[in-house]
Order: sequence, then structure tokens, then C-alpha cells
Amino acid sequence: MRPGLFEDILSLTAEHSVLVLIAMAFALAIGLSLGILLTRQPALRRWALGFANVMQTIPSLALFGFLIPITHIGKPTAIIALVLYALLPILRNTLTGILGVDAAVRESAIAMGMTSRQLLLQVELPLAAPVILAGVRVATVTTIGTATIAAAIGGGGLGVFIFRGIASVDTTEILAGAVPAALLALLSDGGLSWIEKRFTPA
Repeated sequence: MRPGLFEDILSLTAEHSVLVLIAMAFALAIGLSLGILLTRQPALRRWALGFANVMQTIPSLALFGFLIPITHIGKPTAIIALVLYALLPILRNTLTGILGVDAAVRESAIAMGMTSRQLLLQVELPLAAPVILAGVRVATVTTIGTATIAAAIGGGGLGVFIFRGIASVDTTEILAGAVPAALLALLSDGGLSWIEKRFTPA
């Protein structure tokens, strides 16, 4: 084990986590807002979901290649790509969760005099929360894995170890990136799974 490796692991793990958190914050803001909008505007669903599907279908390195001429090499390009990859599960589950609210419950709320905003915040979103959180969970775990490839375009994170280890045929370096990334994914999945269960009615 080379000197300073443990400190480098901590530093790049922190950098990786920040990259994922920023990307997920943007993906949540866009995915939730757009998902809510699509429940009110059915005509836009096909196009929005189609775009999100296409973005997730494009291989990560190819997507980086498309973005680099516009946003150049570095963290901003990595974050944009990660947001595009995280968008589909959040958008799709937000739409599915809200549309899945029982019509009778919705009608009862309207009969009680609730406004559209109150209906959304007090009825639809709370009832759709387990489905939405399932989408967030999938998006988060996927983003942690995809973020390792961001190192290829100067995005930093644990992928730095992996690419450096591959270049030098150094198993220790590869594992220094792969193991913390896997642990991050497992911890995030477990934590979000616990939160999801808390929101799921017994």
C-alpha cells in the first residue's frame, strides 16, 4: 500500500459524494417538477418520457463525447451527464405515483374544498411518496456507479483510482476506487430503502 493512499481514498470519496449529491439535487428538482407538470399536461408525457429514455439509452462515454464540445472537459460536463442519466427513474416514478392515487381519494379532497395546490401537497405527493422514493433510490445508486466514469473527462471522484489503476495495471489502485464506490452505493441503497419503508403504509 503506497504512502498517502488512505488519505487519497478519503479525499476522492468525498469528491465523488459531492458530485453525486449535486447531480441528484438537480435531477430531483427537474424530475419532480416535470413529473408533476406531466400529471397536469398529458399531451407532453410522450415527448418528455421519450427524451429521458433516450438520454438513459446513450452510453455514458458517448454522452460525455456529445457534451464536451458544448460544455468542455471538467466537472460541469460530468454533472450534466449524471443529471440526464438520473432523470428517467425520478420522472417516471413521480408521474406513476401521482397518477396512481385513488380517484376516490382525489375526488373526496376536491369535495372538501381543497385547491389544486393543496390537493398536490397534502394528498397526492404524500400518497405517491413511496413510489417516488423508489425512483430516487434507483437514480442515486445508478448515479454513484456512473460517476466513476466522470474521471475520464476530468470530473474527479473515485474513478480517478480506477482509470489510473487500469493504465498502470495496478490492482490496488483499481480496488481503491471500486471498493469505496461499491460501499457508497450499498449504503445509499440501504438508507433510501429504510426511508422508503417509513413512507410506505403498513
